[in-house]
Amino acid sequence: MSRYIVIGAGAVGGVLAAQWSLAGVPVVLVARGAAYDAIRARGLRVRRPTGDDIVRVPVVPGIAHAQPTPADTVVLAVKAQDAEAAIAASAWVPLADGRGVVADLPILTLQNGLSTEETALRRFPTVVGVSIGIPASHLEPGVVVSPAHPVVGAAWLGGYPAPLPAEEERYRAAFAQAGFAATVEPDIAAAKRRKLLANLRNVVDVFDADAATAAVIERALAEEARDIFDTAGLPVAPPSDGGIRLQIGDVAGHQPGHLSTWQSFARGTTHEVDFLSGEIVLIARSIGVPAPLNSAVARALGAWAARQGAPGRAPLPPELRRVDADARRRTVA
Repeated sequence: MSRYIVIGAGAVGGVLAAQWSLAGVPVVLVARGAAYDAIRARGLRVRRPTGDDIVRVPVVPGIAHAQPTPADTVVLAVKAQDAEAAIAASAWVPLADGRGVVADLPILTLQNGLSTEETALRRFPTVVGVSIGIPASHLEPGVVVSPAHPVVGAAWLGGYPAPLPAEEERYRAAFAQAGFAATVEPDIAAAKRRKLLANLRNVVDVFDADAATAAVIERALAEEARDIFDTAGLPVAPPSDGGIRLQIGDVAGHQPGHLSTWQSFARGTTHEVDFLSGEIVLIARSIGVPAPLNSAVARALGAWAARQGAPGRAPLPPELRRVDADARRRTVA
């Protein structure tokens, strides 16, 4: 049975490593700093509606300490903005038997946005992209909140840049073992574009906006992004069949509703806005068309992060205020 080397002990990596460990699937978690110290000392704490699990996941401070073998699979679970550094730090580490390097292993890329698969492909010949939908949270080292049950999340996966049927089914089954509703996608890049449209909700979450305003802005950002995909000739996967509906329960002491970008701003760490709205801006500029709304978001939140601004308090830039005002006028009319 393949062992999974999960790089990143945040919400996604933590839940996935814990779920595999509980299912008896061999796994080792690569964590850094306070997260490594906490998990090594006390185990990984997974907070659920049914109570807390303390999972003794094997944890190491770097991939070399995992003593990787040719039978292993790398699971990249860091945020998109940290993917390049994590890939570069891992790819050329020798395998334990001295007969290869980590880049010879398959790698699963779990990031939001569109850039990580190509980044991985520079070093790894076998890349399987994974689009993850999971309502997990991570605000404290060694602790993750997983409010969905009994299915903890959804995973759509596919080989990049082309399908890899044998690998895809192998990893679909592995995600199912971890409690995910898992589906193979014929075009994982198109599926990740579909997810990116939904992920624009993450950037809106950081602004100081009521629910009605946030909904208007989210729709406008997604419409602009879809127009840019269409102009660039980049397909977007249709809505997934099956209509997965996760059952979300209450976790004692946890306030639900805040998305991953909000969590990054709350922790004062790096954020993925450059790989969400910023990705739309990159495509637009590459083909010579404007993306005024997503450009305004990327600029405003980049500056807000540089000031160490708190989530939910970033002022709306003028471009987004105009969108909201126009929507209100149409409603009144």
